[in-house]
Amino acid sequence: MTASTKRSLAETWGKVRAGFSHAFAARAEAEPFSREDLVLLERMADAVVSREMAAPATVFLESLGPMNFLGSQALHFLAPILEFALNVQELERAARLLERRDAISRLISMIEAKSLAKRASDR
Repeated sequence: MTASTKRSLAETWGKVRAGFSHAFAARAEAEPFSREDLVLLERMADAVVSREMAAPATVFLESLGPMNFLGSQALHFLAPILEFALNVQELERAARLLERRDAISRLISMIEAKSLAKRASDR
């Protein structure tokens, strides 16, 4: 192998490693949520609670939490198909939210809070 081929291969491998390190990162990002992100999370939580699916959704989100980055990539992949049924901007925002480690825990806490409030108002 020539020196330039080795350097090119090393650069390519470095990019692949950087991508995988982000995909499996365990540390939450410190960046605060934007107002649009919070509105979208609120709408998701409202949809779950209004359908009385808080417990199954919480279990599902807790179990798949470590793989949220892979879910975001699946949304990016399926975007051309899903854009016929969903708003494209919200779909992209949801995919970007799933890339964040703290978005799932924030959504779970919103679902639990709304579920508790709904149960209290039903009594």
